[in-house]
Amino acid sequence: MVERRMSPVWKWVLVLFALASVILNIGLIVVHSGRTPRCAAQRGRALLAEHDARSGVFADLSPEEYLQVQKYMLRQKDLDISTKQTTKPSENFLFLIDLLLPPKAEVLAFLDGNGPQPERRATVVVFHGSTGFIKEYVVGPLPTPTYHRDVTREKYGMELPLTKRTVTVGEYVLMFQFFETEVFSKLQKVMAESFGVGPNRKLNAFEQMPRGVQSGDRKTWVSFFRDMSGMYIHPVGFEVLLNHQDLDPSRWSVERLLYNGVYFDSVEELNRAYDARSVERIVHKEAPDYGSLKPRPGVPLQVGPQQFSEGGKRFSVRGNHVVYLDWSFAFGLSALTGMRVFDVRFRSERILYELSVQEAMSVYGSVTPGMIVTKFLDSSIGIGRFAHELVRGVDCPYDATYVDSVRYIDTPRAVRFRNSICVFEHNMGQPLRRHFADFFHHSYGGMANSALVFRTITAIGNYDYMWDFIFYQSGSVEAKVHATGYISSSYMVHGSRRHGHQVAEKVLGNIHTHFINFKVDLDVGGVKNMFQTKDMEFVNVSLPWMPDRSAMVPQLVEKQLKTEKEAALRYDTKTPRYLHIASNATNSWGHQRSYRLQVFSFAGDHLPESQAEERSMSWARYKVAITKHKDQEQTSSSLYSQNDMWTPAVDFSKYIEDDENIDNEDLVAWVTTGFLHIPHAEDIPNTVTVGNGGGVLLRPHNYFNEDPSVHSGDAVYFVPGSEESCDSNRMACFAQETCGPVLEPFTYHGFDGVMKFEEWS
Repeated sequence: MVERRMSPVWKWVLVLFALASVILNIGLIVVHSGRTPRCAAQRGRALLAEHDARSGVFADLSPEEYLQVQKYMLRQKDLDISTKQTTKPSENFLFLIDLLLPPKAEVLAFLDGNGPQPERRATVVVFHGSTGFIKEYVVGPLPTPTYHRDVTREKYGMELPLTKRTVTVGEYVLMFQFFETEVFSKLQKVMAESFGVGPNRKLNAFEQMPRGVQSGDRKTWVSFFRDMSGMYIHPVGFEVLLNHQDLDPSRWSVERLLYNGVYFDSVEELNRAYDARSVERIVHKEAPDYGSLKPRPGVPLQVGPQQFSEGGKRFSVRGNHVVYLDWSFAFGLSALTGMRVFDVRFRSERILYELSVQEAMSVYGSVTPGMIVTKFLDSSIGIGRFAHELVRGVDCPYDATYVDSVRYIDTPRAVRFRNSICVFEHNMGQPLRRHFADFFHHSYGGMANSALVFRTITAIGNYDYMWDFIFYQSGSVEAKVHATGYISSSYMVHGSRRHGHQVAEKVLGNIHTHFINFKVDLDVGGVKNMFQTKDMEFVNVSLPWMPDRSAMVPQLVEKQLKTEKEAALRYDTKTPRYLHIASNATNSWGHQRSYRLQVFSFAGDHLPESQAEERSMSWARYKVAITKHKDQEQTSSSLYSQNDMWTPAVDFSKYIEDDENIDNEDLVAWVTTGFLHIPHAEDIPNTVTVGNGGGVLLRPHNYFNEDPSVHSGDAVYFVPGSEESCDSNRMACFAQETCGPVLEPFTYHGFDGVMKFEEWS
């Protein structure tokens, strides 16, 4: 056997290669270890506010509470209630269990340490098909109920016929079965040749509301769309008017059909016209997938800029309570009305008792039947009902705090929706305040606008609404909504362009309005408040040093409105630019402490009051309406408004009609915002949030003696020569912090260009 020896040259090559590899690996480890974020376990600043277990008075029902209420109702044999989703319309169905908010006076007594904890109770809605009426019950006390009480007439001043009910999952199943057996199966040739319907392809239904033209009607126009991504922008030109008023589905009927812009009285009539070619046929062809939100091929995916908390999160969520710097509040998510916060405090002083979403309404225009009558009232379907899990890094920042919610609406049991609420601190992208002193006393002072965002997103049919409550370090609170999702569209026929723009082949994006109503229960220095307006006018003033000359000078105009009718500010009238809920107490400068309501709205016209349906949305008559607080006037709309718009269970205008005194009373502001949407090509594939929204900003106005954010640790200040000092400028040391990516050292050369009153050297 011959032994092979390695050449000495190769030995040295291998040794040098190994040595180089070790050095390179050490270098990479050092570099990457320096770039790896190492966040401190403790916060950079201790939380100023403390969690308060008493916030549980506002907490949504727990899974156990839902279960106990359901079991209690099922034990009431005389009610004969079912919880099955397939419950027939003629039977009794337990539709909703929700928290019943306690009376405000009881809650305030409890929160302020003067009274016992209010009894915890639930609202239960039962559709009594056996009697033809809807009943609302109060059930309590929780967690172990012992009584129930019918409060329907007490709450609404009327009985609620079953025709006011929303369509349940069980009724939808029956509707789909009806269309299959009574429409599609009898129009197989039309369906196949016009729409490509077959064993492996179907059409999807999208219903229009309200369901008829008068109280008692339950007749729904249903439009059909291609079964593909973004179905709402793929109409096929086929609509059916279904009469499903009878509690026996075997008695349901097709009253009218629309095919390619032509009406027919029956399925048989459409078949005859189609075969005789007396109606222009729609010829099926494959449609491009223009509604898909899937990234387009060939586009490299990226991750955009991310935010991080250098010293740890400066807020905390415990149960249903949030604390953030000077702020604290309780929160909940109503299945019907959606997001709400309570007992909002700044520096331990209550600013708001309640801030909540109330209603989202849209009125559509079209020449086709469904869209002609469509007026959506989303709380009748359930705004909070459709708050699904939020997508980390897209719907909310990646490192936001996510909170689950639990709801019982049209289900056999309570359902938990994971991560359906998010809370995060956010740099709003502009300084909250700043000044660069150019002329004299050269300095820079500023502060990043970091605020806490409380968010949920509700996907109600085609539209997605993003709801934000934002808490600023200046003591302001903002309630804001942005719309995205898909526009609702109709198949283009003669005259369609009067009601929108074409956005795809044979597809019209229908013009529509968005109106959003918020409830703002401000308690400014207590519950004895008044409503004031402020504006300006030009007055002709003689110049004191030159009496023969004058100038037009702006002057402050202040007014107090003392009754509900005076304070109902209609959308079509000029409104004072400053609206205030004020206290009798004054700040150090003798001005009444107040909060200003600053409304941001681009709403279209409100439905004329001559229309019978307008009564169900009468809150939208007003930009802002101020009423005296009443526990009986809890919401501006109701679960029953959508399906009986002509005799609404809650008519908000009646809150105004009694014209109560609002001077030195507990006041509630009802704020309406929104935007007019004329769909356009850029709404394909779907609507972006940019520019599509509105809201109300609640701003302190003489409430403090100075801007409270001057006490924030986020402030930055430096003068020439101190740019790199960390004493009043944390940014100067940011690159050396232990948490965060590798950053360039802080430098600043702005003073080099200040105005100089001397010869430049």
